[in-house]
Amino acid sequence: MPTEEELFAAVDALLEGEPQLPPPDERARLREAAGIPQARLAQVLQTSTQTVKNWESGRSEPRPPRRQAYLRLLEGWAEKYPADPEASPAPEAFTGEPAPAPRARALPAGQTSDAAAPPSEADTRPRAGSARAAARAAASTSPTAGPPSTSHRPVARKTAPAGPPAGADPRFANGPLAVVDVAADGQALAYCTGGLVLDVPAKSIPALVDWTLREALLGQPKLSGSGKDADPLLVLTEAALERYGLPVRLTKEQRLAGRIPEGHKVIKQLARANWKLTRRGFGPWARIYRPAQGSERSCVQLCIPSWDALDTRHWGQAGQLPPAELAQLLGVYASRVITPRGSAAVTGLELMTALHPATRASEPDAAGKRHSEHNPGSLGKDPVDCAPCEAPDGHPLLADLPRFHQRTPAEMLMEEAYDWARPLTDAECTRRFLVGIDVNMAFAAGANGLIVGLGAPVHVKRPAFDPKLPGSWLVDLGHVDLSRVKVGREWAELNGELLPSPFTPNGGKPEGPAWYATPTVAYAVELGYDVRPIEAYVRYDNGRYLDAWYSRLRDAYVATMADLGVPADADPEEFLAAMDGYRERDPQLAIVVTAIKATVKGGIGKLRERPRGEDWKPGRPWRALARPTWRPDIRAAVISRTRVNMHRKLVKHAAFTGQYPVAILSDCAVYAADGPSPLNVLPYREGKPLPGGFRIGVSPGMVKHEGTQTVLWGEGVREQADAPELNLARYIKDGDTAARDNGE
Repeated sequence: MPTEEELFAAVDALLEGEPQLPPPDERARLREAAGIPQARLAQVLQTSTQTVKNWESGRSEPRPPRRQAYLRLLEGWAEKYPADPEASPAPEAFTGEPAPAPRARALPAGQTSDAAAPPSEADTRPRAGSARAAARAAASTSPTAGPPSTSHRPVARKTAPAGPPAGADPRFANGPLAVVDVAADGQALAYCTGGLVLDVPAKSIPALVDWTLREALLGQPKLSGSGKDADPLLVLTEAALERYGLPVRLTKEQRLAGRIPEGHKVIKQLARANWKLTRRGFGPWARIYRPAQGSERSCVQLCIPSWDALDTRHWGQAGQLPPAELAQLLGVYASRVITPRGSAAVTGLELMTALHPATRASEPDAAGKRHSEHNPGSLGKDPVDCAPCEAPDGHPLLADLPRFHQRTPAEMLMEEAYDWARPLTDAECTRRFLVGIDVNMAFAAGANGLIVGLGAPVHVKRPAFDPKLPGSWLVDLGHVDLSRVKVGREWAELNGELLPSPFTPNGGKPEGPAWYATPTVAYAVELGYDVRPIEAYVRYDNGRYLDAWYSRLRDAYVATMADLGVPADADPEEFLAAMDGYRERDPQLAIVVTAIKATVKGGIGKLRERPRGEDWKPGRPWRALARPTWRPDIRAAVISRTRVNMHRKLVKHAAFTGQYPVAILSDCAVYAADGPSPLNVLPYREGKPLPGGFRIGVSPGMVKHEGTQTVLWGEGVREQADAPELNLARYIKDGDTAARDNGE
């Protein structure tokens, strides 16, 4: 407990105060009076334009060292441009002296905050306004008595917001999640989004779960009318694990099992308190629940970073951040995407079902009661079998195949991303540079507007091809000649040997009949060629299931990139300049961008999840097959559409410029060019790109600069590897010949 002298010193320091920033509207007035655009101010203070907008709208406050620099600038402007005393209402005079603290403002869940709201008398919320919390808040504002520290590192305490933002659900007033840590005095604290810090009285995991559901006001409203509210998420730091009797690190055996043993004392505590765990057990992403009573859910999600819950490939060093910063980072992701439910792949899949729940409430029956019924446009609550050609090796549908049988394209649907390269031509060798361009959120763009099957497949013989009917088609596309294709309504003569085939992942020409998803076959028709399917598995029950999923992730990505200073409306030169070093402007928001991208790719990949241990043997079912979201046909359709989108742009670019790619890896294409910039590759006339071709920008489907190397570098890498067709797109980003991580 703090001593009386310590509390008095903290209170005296609070009474003395510190220079206050002027109100948000006065900040904007001073900047406009000086004739300085927000973008210029952001450049001077080395932050993003969106952050300056937040300061001037009152949605966030600057924090040191930018706060001091901003204050100095505003003081200078205030001397030059005093407020008009006759204006109505008159702006509050600004002298840089201590001013009465304004009412604390609650930030929207996940809003990026550069500092806490100033303290005020309104900070008396029952959950955060205890005497202990008030003393801590006072101490945190003292210029002499530094902030209390956790058992690991000092953490600046932020004053609790006065209340939820207007229109917010009062049930979740404190945001979607909290990071639970322990202070040096032994008090457990829950760091929420927006700077709020709650005292946590719970002394055990069962008590912590009970407190979360009864008092913490954590969670997230449902994303669709027939959906369910997101369960609250608690992130446990190492200090919290020690407090609640859990291991700080998992042993090798526990990591392999993905959980602590069933006999652990904490699991016994949960069982005695009538709490249950899901089949995954108590692991890095544990779910603790009691069976729902009607529409009321009793469930809490745990995230344990020190157990590798936050994969560094997708979350960087987020797990090493101080609790308040980790809460803010995860809060931004939760507010823009969804509260994390597991890995990026799991969360991507959960987002699909949150936007399209399997069931909905029916209309009232004769007795006035509602019942659960199928929700049109969803995948339903029961799994459906895939077609045999869509089944991966080892699936029960293939149990009768001979052991070690290698399936051919005529037996197996093989829709995968590009991995193709070719030797440079003599003309390309005379150019100086190899320029890589990368399609933003390529798989998300491939999902946009895509019609996918919702129900079980129907087998048909000799069908007429219908480009609007999702399914898998056995057809011979070997007759498609890339030397002469339709580009729009006109036929174009191309060098087909310099282009990859759009029908195979390795770019080779197909030999004989093979299984293809609908977008691939439709593209053959688009290129001007007839198709005659031999047989097909089609889905007459279909819809644009992924549209809402795409829109949610697109908006999250574009908004976060805007916060990083990369606006959606920038012209090509401005965009390329803004992308230069954008991750260093706010490393935490950069982590959110990476996590959003991983949610896209992981969610699509999860549609065809393979066995993961489980003592599985070929020919037997595995756990993922019991999910209605185990849909390899949807995954194949998205990948097919993405590859076709890429090829369509390659063809239009070749027809218009005579340039051909030298390598393609998934969503990255490499061209030989005379200059190092994408603008030396992509044609722009009067500021407008080639219609239907590659376009520079931040939105999904548009392209950014992946990297530039010299032609001499490329030839040297291939010569060293003794591989004339080594895929240079794998290394174009930084020239490092180590394997490129394609997870981003």
